[in-house]
Amino acid sequence: MTNTRKRIVSPAPACLRVACVCLFLFGQAATAKAQPATAGAHAAFAMINDGDIDRGAKLFADEQRLGCSKCHSIDGTGLKAGPDLFAVGERFARRELIQTIINPSAEIAVGYSTTVVETKSGEEYQGVLKQASDDWIELMGADSQRIRIATADIEDQRGSDLSLMPEGLQAGLAMQEFTDLISYLVTLKQPVHSHATRHGMPETIPQIAHPATVHPFLGAELHVPPGTTGQTGKIQTGLVWFEQVPGLRDHYLALDQAGLIWAIDKSNGGERTSVFADLTREVFSARGPNGLLGLAFHPKFALNHKYYLKHQVFEDGKIATLLVEREATQDFARDSGNPSRRLLKIVAVAEHHNGGCIQFGPDGYLYFGMGDSAPNFDPQGQAQNLGLLFGKMLRLDVDRRDPGLEYGIPIDNPFVGQPGVRPEIWAYGFREPWRFSFDPENGDLSVADLGQERGDEVASVHRGENHGWNVFEGFELFSTGQLKKDAGYAAPLFALLRKHGSAVMGGYVLRGATHGSFHGVYVFGDKVSKRIWGMTQENGVMKTIHQLAVAPQEITAFAVDDRGGVFAVGYQGMVYNLDFSGSAFDETSDIPSC
Repeated sequence: MTNTRKRIVSPAPACLRVACVCLFLFGQAATAKAQPATAGAHAAFAMINDGDIDRGAKLFADEQRLGCSKCHSIDGTGLKAGPDLFAVGERFARRELIQTIINPSAEIAVGYSTTVVETKSGEEYQGVLKQASDDWIELMGADSQRIRIATADIEDQRGSDLSLMPEGLQAGLAMQEFTDLISYLVTLKQPVHSHATRHGMPETIPQIAHPATVHPFLGAELHVPPGTTGQTGKIQTGLVWFEQVPGLRDHYLALDQAGLIWAIDKSNGGERTSVFADLTREVFSARGPNGLLGLAFHPKFALNHKYYLKHQVFEDGKIATLLVEREATQDFARDSGNPSRRLLKIVAVAEHHNGGCIQFGPDGYLYFGMGDSAPNFDPQGQAQNLGLLFGKMLRLDVDRRDPGLEYGIPIDNPFVGQPGVRPEIWAYGFREPWRFSFDPENGDLSVADLGQERGDEVASVHRGENHGWNVFEGFELFSTGQLKKDAGYAAPLFALLRKHGSAVMGGYVLRGATHGSFHGVYVFGDKVSKRIWGMTQENGVMKTIHQLAVAPQEITAFAVDDRGGVFAVGYQGMVYNLDFSGSAFDETSDIPSC
């Protein structure tokens, strides 16, 4: 921090997965006696050699060398500037830890990117966003000190694609020291005692004896054409959604995060891919989990041609999440080209946790999953605040408009008429409800919610329920700041240990005779580990969970069609068909999957 300008220079590892070193300490580390070697040499050495765990722990805590402990907690509290490294050794492989330290800006952890603030008086601040209100924002620097800036004093506020952790950490360490540090990080794993007795948070997940086969469903991967520019010039591209067009067998749509909607025609034994709509100029997808994230066809799509999108925009210097209505052409071959009709706009507090899914329920109403849109740990309890739409499952009537709104409020929504409560809310207490679906047999709503440190969860969600965030994470008490003595908190069906995965992707309950022993099984998976699981429940409690397969690409969504097909969406551009014909759900292997 300098004295000439009030600047928080937070070289604190605001980077993905792991990060160490404050800038003012990095200079000291760089002068340490070290073997001259390139980053590649350090990486290669750490991959093939064992490190001393005790020496690595001391190095982690040594404020004169690295000062990792100044920026990172390792107990799940997340009280410091950098990501909490609780269970980092289960969440990431040794190679990933090495590469993250060597190249900290390659991929920045959600919630730990750098925020840059310029004030009207010419001062500049940099840090990790920790809290925000209408009147002020709070940043934390590398020294874990917080500074609060009044909103009225802000001239400009922006995010950065660069990690505050400086590159070149390995240059200040001998190769053996670097290896010692990596070996220590690998040992940071979730303690067994906190979850060993919980049926819904199993230590092991057995795999079925004959895993489902995973076939590419498309002839080639789908990618946004090179040179495409988005709302801010830079775009983030990846496949995030796929579904059959209602009433049109062998016709599908797929969404790219950048704002492109693909049409896939697989009729007559062939395959034709075309652009259904190009919204890359409207959609903000420059950073993090933002972009074109969800699509829902109107229940009467065959008659009115209406469909709905959920995506982010960047307006007035802020990210906002939109729900918009659009129309297809009369032949359903492409979007009509008419402007979007905005139904709902939610201005973000942070640039992440905006949810990803919209679905029409069996009641004909549109369900909209919204994340807490807060700095990590939701410090102000936005998901518990019924006066806000953050961290909620919303239920909207898109076929009528109430006064002052572009949609209607269903009269049986649970909080209609309660002062100070948003009537759109159907259920609350979610962190990042990325994907959800309805059971076609009984209408039950299953929601996969991404957690903070200890694990993600899958819950069966009902009218008016409080699903706990940020008081609970999974089955465990997370924070007492928003805890209410007489409140009821709905427990999940399943909570994911970090060694199993770190980004749960909700799927579908399979119904129909074509699914055999998988009838009634909820199929879902994990983006990062690429594992696909099947789960059954009984009376709101998880009954069985098995690993069914592993996908070739990172999973972002699942889909089913009217023929009983089951699909997994690969982020890198491929859609996969899951074939259960040679598998049985109730037959497991003697070898555990993990």
